[in-house]
Amino acid sequence: MENKTFALENARILDPESGYLNNNGVIIVDGGLIKEFGSKGSVEIPQNASIIDCEGNTVMPGLIDAHLHVTGQRSGKIEESLTTPIGVFFARAVKDLENLVNAGFTTVVDAGSLVALHLRDAINENTIIGPRIVASGLPLSMTFGHADTHYMPIEYVDYRTSKKLTPFMSLICDGEDECRKATRYAMREGADFIKVMATGGVLSQRDRPEHRQFTLNELKAIVDEANAANRWVHAHAQGTEGILNSLRAGVKVIAHAIYIDEVASEEAKSRNAVVVPTLSIVQRIIDEGEKLGVPEWGLKKSAEVYEQHINAIKLAYKHGVELATGTDFDGGIGKMGTNAMELKLFVEKIGMSPLEAIKAATTNAASAAGLEGKIGVIKKGSLADLIVVKGDPLNDINTLTNPNNIKYVFKNGTLLKKS
Repeated sequence: MENKTFALENARILDPESGYLNNNGVIIVDGGLIKEFGSKGSVEIPQNASIIDCEGNTVMPGLIDAHLHVTGQRSGKIEESLTTPIGVFFARAVKDLENLVNAGFTTVVDAGSLVALHLRDAINENTIIGPRIVASGLPLSMTFGHADTHYMPIEYVDYRTSKKLTPFMSLICDGEDECRKATRYAMREGADFIKVMATGGVLSQRDRPEHRQFTLNELKAIVDEANAANRWVHAHAQGTEGILNSLRAGVKVIAHAIYIDEVASEEAKSRNAVVVPTLSIVQRIIDEGEKLGVPEWGLKKSAEVYEQHINAIKLAYKHGVELATGTDFDGGIGKMGTNAMELKLFVEKIGMSPLEAIKAATTNAASAAGLEGKIGVIKKGSLADLIVVKGDPLNDINTLTNPNNIKYVFKNGTLLKKS
């Protein structure tokens, strides 16, 4: 069913802003957009519309993962990226995209992967099935930055010295001029937005999350170039100084935010930035990292930041910072299709209500994807990214963590799943 006129009947319509709108609702979709919605009898169904009986189940916007990596990884082992042929990564990633759709995800933000950049185009031309991908392509990192993969020879990582781009490379740049050029290069390769590494991290060998990386002026240069081309910047920012530098440079999306404090929370709120905590990846490393082959230094740093991370995001939540769901999953550390785990953690660890977590996974995450108002909402004229869910997510957020509860998935009004 592709961009046809159809009506979802007998639906319990869930609006992420206000909760349930109707228990016997109707949504009219025409040309891939929501044309009309309301209670049965108040909405005129076009004569040419196909009818889908939702059987009293919940209809809500499709879920959005605002920070992941579609790479086709299957472990946390360093050697996997060195010993696996590129075609295998692509084949695995195609399966991962199917799993995301089956779990109700209609949009994902890929924050660093050549694989995703190309698969985005394959999805857009209808060669493969998957969620909408908003992709950065290769991330920007300073020398000895989080994406300057410390355990590899520099020529494997640095686009300036390599003769060929590889899936796990980054755009290493130092100083304002190089940062501008790398930003332009990323956009030339097809980046929808620019991903930068503003601090060290948990899964980089020789730095730490607290370490500031790009300077304020370097970040300003990157933001300036991105904004000039109507794009935005999404920063890996874990330490307090790097978070503040990113915000003050005009970065729109702050990922991870392990050490966000009161000052940084107020800065984020005043600048309307979106914070994507990615609690799920640290939880997965704690729970399964050793089994998946995560190196010892990654296991150790994950354990060190676990409680700090949760407490920092609780603080940001209390300050009214706009939070969005993102998992940081790559298919290895975090299986694609289990991404609704982030909603569960928002409820259980941060103290959100199920409705707030759903808003974080729809309306707020749409903002992080640069698609605010177009997806993640129930309103006339928005894209018909809709899922039909068996059960009541507002009563039990775990309803959304089981893909078997996702009965229908529509993206742009096109049916991607029916079960």
